[in-house]
Amino acid sequence: MILALDPLFLDDIGLSIVLIALLKVGLAFVIVLISVMFMVWFERKVVSDMQHRIGPNIAGPWGLFQTLADGLKLLMKEDLVPDRSHRFVFKLAPFLAIVPAFLTFSIIPIGGNFESKDGAINLWGHDTFLQVADPPVGILLFLAMSSIAVYGVMLAGWSSGSKYPLLGSVRASAQMVSYEAALGLTIAAIVLQTGSLSTHDMVVDQATGGLGWNVPNWNLIATGFVPFVIFLIAGTAELNRPPFDLVEAEQELVGGFHTEYSSFRFALFFLAEYLNTITMSAIIVTVFLGGPAGPVLIERIDWVWGIVWFLTKLFVFLFSFVWFRATLPRFRYDQLMDLGWKILIPLSLGWFLFLGARNIGADQGWNRWAVVAVAPVVGAAAAALLMAAVRTARSERLSQEVDSHG
Repeated sequence: MILALDPLFLDDIGLSIVLIALLKVGLAFVIVLISVMFMVWFERKVVSDMQHRIGPNIAGPWGLFQTLADGLKLLMKEDLVPDRSHRFVFKLAPFLAIVPAFLTFSIIPIGGNFESKDGAINLWGHDTFLQVADPPVGILLFLAMSSIAVYGVMLAGWSSGSKYPLLGSVRASAQMVSYEAALGLTIAAIVLQTGSLSTHDMVVDQATGGLGWNVPNWNLIATGFVPFVIFLIAGTAELNRPPFDLVEAEQELVGGFHTEYSSFRFALFFLAEYLNTITMSAIIVTVFLGGPAGPVLIERIDWVWGIVWFLTKLFVFLFSFVWFRATLPRFRYDQLMDLGWKILIPLSLGWFLFLGARNIGADQGWNRWAVVAVAPVVGAAAAALLMAAVRTARSERLSQEVDSHG
């Protein structure tokens, strides 16, 4: 197990250390806001290009200032509060949606030299990591924040005093419960592989050693790709993005949980959605693709290459989320629930048990090929039992419906 605390706080805390910590917080806040502006512009341009449209091209070069113009327009609009709403909760809900996204971004390593060092850089005579915080339970903080964020959506719909926002918020809570379990099981598989809950330690573990044939020691490969696919699908559902954007299904719910919001508070929900997309992409990069770990091409500026590799990997997933939005049709709600409860959760649990058996077998000296051969048989038997249970429940439900209408 690796345990590398931020070296900035190993010495006595003085004014310089406090200033460095405040600098990292301020830079992270500015980077997040600029990233959201870029993400909104990037999504509009990519989707318009895929649909043979022009997209933003007036405000600033290549339309880069269009997001800024939209934000200023929202701030100048009238702030409406419905008469039947719970005023305090109605005003509080947008902040509950956006604050967890900021806190999650604070645990993500965004740079450093992980090839020959532990990722620390030197600032004014102090070594520190290029991340705001590195708590020993960092990845659990991510799970906690993703669970808390749904309270903002739920309370926004409940406090609006309207049935359509309420329906959207109820959908959000049910969707979160079903996909949070699969998300947590894939994180458990990563913890089982790396032996640590710290995001920085996960990057260090993936940067050390290798899988042979010049293959990087990424958890994507070490865990057998399946947890990565499950995490990507469950993460998309957690973000309420297409094809899982049933919380905001306009043809069913008018506009979803934020129908009654306007001006600054609507802008906060808009900001939270895109910030969560960036944060989820960064978590995927950190947990499965080694984060900022990568080859250092110029030793003199070794820590810069970590930022380059992190941004390159991050861009791939940001493009993937936009690609999903432009190409995939929206799921029906029953399809969404079936995918979460009947496929992703059993599959993630089964794969976690397989990885556990593999690790126990390696410790006990079992035959590796025997473990690999037995695992599909056990998995197929469990899948058959699950399918039989689903068919039995469906037939009983149909028979009850026939009797009730007979």
